[in-house]
Amino acid sequence: MPITEKRTITPRPQAFRREKSKTREELMIDALSPNLTVMVKAVRKAGRRMVRDFGEISNLQVSRKGPGDFVSNADMMAEQTLIEQLSQDRPDYGFITEETGDIPARNNSPYTWVIDPIDGTTNFLHAIPTFAVSVALMEKDDVIAGVIFNPVTNELYYAEKGKGAYLMTPTGNVRLRVSGRNNIEYALIGSNCFKSTQTRTLVEKIAVDTSSVRFNGSTTLSLAAVAAGQYDAYVATHFKLWDVAAGYLLVKEAGGFVSDFKGERTINDIIKAQTIMASNSALKDVFLATIKK
Repeated sequence: MPITEKRTITPRPQAFRREKSKTREELMIDALSPNLTVMVKAVRKAGRRMVRDFGEISNLQVSRKGPGDFVSNADMMAEQTLIEQLSQDRPDYGFITEETGDIPARNNSPYTWVIDPIDGTTNFLHAIPTFAVSVALMEKDDVIAGVIFNPVTNELYYAEKGKGAYLMTPTGNVRLRVSGRNNIEYALIGSNCFKSTQTRTLVEKIAVDTSSVRFNGSTTLSLAAVAAGQYDAYVATHFKLWDVAAGYLLVKEAGGFVSDFKGERTINDIIKAQTIMASNSALKDVFLATIKK
């Protein structure tokens, strides 16, 4: 009988195994501050399922919450994903959410997550790809970080207090700046909630003096458009903290001006007044004067 040689395969030592290279996007996320890294990973995780649901929009189970305000399984699942992911990384932080409600902070933490799982739900349910996941981080009454992510277009906006506002693209981060227009006649204005009599009256007043008005159905993306210099201003009434918190910081960090219709600038003033005006600095006085007419 021939002699069969037995060979033993020795596993390659762990230290010599080649690790999977990180993508450019993963490297960009890792380079962010610890809080922003946590936020970006959370919105991207929530966005992955949302894209799948968006592709099967006709199969979603939808319930009616109120006039023009729908909530879907996708909305609820996205919010749950955000809460679970953010709680895992920051267990003591509290939450202010659209669907779940408030979750108190623990161990006297001054930090609170403000989340809107789908801003632009009506667009989402009509297969219009203009909606976003929005997460803001507040330290007591101050917004210190914000992320706005459209998972369909892969547009991710982020800002941190005192560190600027950016758009993350496949090739790198682009610094955001509000527009430089100083003539209201050429200004493009964004707004939403045209069913509101107050908003409709306001828009009709402003539209006379400006180039045009756009209603995209998403407050967060409208504020991001102001920060990116696409809209010269955004005006609206009747909203919640989660609708404006991230965009509020984004516009400020892009060099813009955000206030209520009386010019009061804190996020608490804006929420209390239920009015918001975001614009570049050159046109802020003109817009406030037009609003007060």
